Amino acid sequence: MKRIYFLCTGNSCRSQMAEGYAKKFLDTSLYEVQSAGVETHGLNPNAVKVMNEDNIDISNQQSKLIDPNYLNSADLVITLCGDAKDRCPVTPSTVKKLHVPFTDPAQATGTKEEQLAVFRQVRDEIRNFIQTIPNLEI
Repeated sequence: MKRIYFLCTGNSCRSQMAEGYAKKFLDTSLYEVQSAGVETHGLNPNAVKVMNEDNIDISNQQSKLIDPNYLNSADLVITLCGDAKDRCPVTPSTVKKLHVPFTDPAQATGTKEEQLAVFRQVRDEIRNFIQTIPNLEI
């Protein structure tokens, strides 16, 4: 079983959405998936809302700090923002790292609907990326 770890700054939006999609689209007999942050900012309600729109419930996921044991035993660590990439602890050479930056939807401004539009755009980009993981050499 391949272990995948999605990391972003606060484990509130991007990495939570990635974890939700990975658990839906990846074969659980082949992949174990977790997400974490270099900080914890709590689960963003807008991330929960837009994921529910795509029939994925992430409301029971929790914002977590990086677990050094999981990090060091992961087969693939995917950083979803530059901050996580820069602040990710050093890992053994056996851990493959991939950086796939996505816009931080929590930084969106404007009306509530304009902010949700950014969350939806990032959600869709993450969904499309997650569906390519089986094609990666891990």
